[in-house]
Amino acid sequence: MKTVEEYYDVIVVGAGHAGCEAALAAARLGCETIIFTVSMNSVALMPCNPNIGGSSKGHLVREIDALGGEMGKNIDKTYIQSKMLNKSKGPAVHSLRAQADKDAYSMTMRYTMQNTDHLTLRQAEVTELMVEDGEIRGVKTFSGAVYHGKTVVLATGTYLKARCLYGEVVNYTGPNGLQAANYLSQSLKDNGIELYRFKTGTPARIDKRSVDFSVMEEQFGDEKIVPFSFTNKEEDIKRDQISCWLTYTNEETHKIIRDNLDRSPLYSGMIEGTGPRYCPSIEDKVVRFADKNRHQLFIEPEGEYTNEMYVGGMSSSLPEDVQYEMYRTVKGLENVKIIRNAYAIEYDCINPNQLKLSLEFKKISGLFSGGQFNGSSGYEEAAAQGLVAGINAAMKCQGREPLILDRSQAYIGVLIDDLVTKENHEPYRMMTSRAEYRLLLRQDNADMRLTEIGYQIGLIDKDRYDNLCTKKSQIAQEMDRLKNTNIGANKKVQDLLMENGSTPLKSASTLAELVKRPELSYEVLEPIDPDRKPLDEAVIEQVNINLKYEGYISRQMKQVEQFKKMENKLIPDDIVYEEVHNLRKEAIQKLNDVHPHSIGQASRISGVSPSDISVLLIYIEQMRHRNK
Repeated sequence: MKTVEEYYDVIVVGAGHAGCEAALAAARLGCETIIFTVSMNSVALMPCNPNIGGSSKGHLVREIDALGGEMGKNIDKTYIQSKMLNKSKGPAVHSLRAQADKDAYSMTMRYTMQNTDHLTLRQAEVTELMVEDGEIRGVKTFSGAVYHGKTVVLATGTYLKARCLYGEVVNYTGPNGLQAANYLSQSLKDNGIELYRFKTGTPARIDKRSVDFSVMEEQFGDEKIVPFSFTNKEEDIKRDQISCWLTYTNEETHKIIRDNLDRSPLYSGMIEGTGPRYCPSIEDKVVRFADKNRHQLFIEPEGEYTNEMYVGGMSSSLPEDVQYEMYRTVKGLENVKIIRNAYAIEYDCINPNQLKLSLEFKKISGLFSGGQFNGSSGYEEAAAQGLVAGINAAMKCQGREPLILDRSQAYIGVLIDDLVTKENHEPYRMMTSRAEYRLLLRQDNADMRLTEIGYQIGLIDKDRYDNLCTKKSQIAQEMDRLKNTNIGANKKVQDLLMENGSTPLKSASTLAELVKRPELSYEVLEPIDPDRKPLDEAVIEQVNINLKYEGYISRQMKQVEQFKKMENKLIPDDIVYEEVHNLRKEAIQKLNDVHPHSIGQASRISGVSPSDISVLLIYIEQMRHRNK
């Protein structure tokens, strides 16, 4: 039998959110790229919640866009409702979230990929890695076809040996009933890759016609639309929005769940995998938060041209009859009809400590990994890793240095550093609290932080980079002007201050000092600022934030300087930890497991103490002296 053989620079396995970003990045950087999917219907599939963004996840999407990724552009084209979360709090935690039309999101991403030069989209199941002498050589598919590749990116999501469960029912499929990938796991094990078994879950989908919205609270989108992509303005994407709805569980709901816990595979022992702590099933919520007599449920449309509604906050693996019983206790769902049952899904993923910060496997050169396969959860976390893995696969092909973002540069840096450095025994979810420098890593300034990097890599074109340079210059010039513009305590000034609940001036002040007042802003001061020139809204936003939080930002910048000192203290590749005197056994084991890139990374490994770091610093200094 004759075998198909083809040759590529980059091979991507899996076409979920991670795989799409990886393949697009590699192809846009000029590498001949092929991406495999078990089904064309799974390209950029949203098998769970019908939204992109949210708390901290919105930061990731903005960063993906700033680097030249696609997720932000795609959701701007296909959203049905947009909302900025946490607006009552400081700008560090403002997070954009958009409800998506699921089918449109998937089809639009697929269309983009099918019209990208150097990119081939292929439906086939990859079953085997081809590895020789510790280097990746390509992959084989179920049909026996051989695809040679200089690099491979694994982005298998939740498909590896997947099984979906509710009650005693077990379906050996991937999400949404799509085909699972049942063979690649063995090849990974044969090549010395350590696998974990994780779990996630999803709620039921219900028929819109069976819902009584009159007894629920309507949730509207924002009147002012903020795009995810820095390439878009509000007028480019503004559209009529579709409402979501809020309702609640109650004591009757909770009693039904408690009475049937023994029928849940979560509690009966049928489920082997570890689930996400921060996205628990309704069974977990009722058990863990027994003092709460109700939980929020969001009834969200799955798209513009479907009657399917998503019951956010009520994922479950209870039996079908119990699902009907408990859903029908909820206000507005008394006569609900279920279209798709809620279910839990188990799948194989890796211990991400096997990866470098570039997302390349330490033991297999040229093999990269991204997304839920790395033990994370969420579309946004997946896309962020996929983008970095795709960039670095292309960098490897082109003999260029890998892109490594640190914790002070991006949420993406925090995400990857946490995954590869810390012990993760459950699906990892990004949260603003994980970012030490979150005041600097705001979603509004992602372009200021990362677009120059995207330009240097080759994913951002010159026009976009020039626009960024103009924006930076305008911000700096305007801040300088405000700091050097003095305002006297005249009647016009005092009246404006009084009108806005601000203390009158006792002596002259600069406009910058007035902007810093909580009740005032750049826009409010326009009547007493005759020299101001028209500026883009994005420039004004940065001027406002940078002045109001100047002291805090300055302090955080100093913290980053100290952080960078530790990150820049690199650990030699040839270090033998067993030869470092006074290093504890636990530290030796953990350091050998992770192989940290720097002293900074070593200090974040669980089980490595400050005294171990001191010992390491002294030893590395001695090594340098010996090598001179």
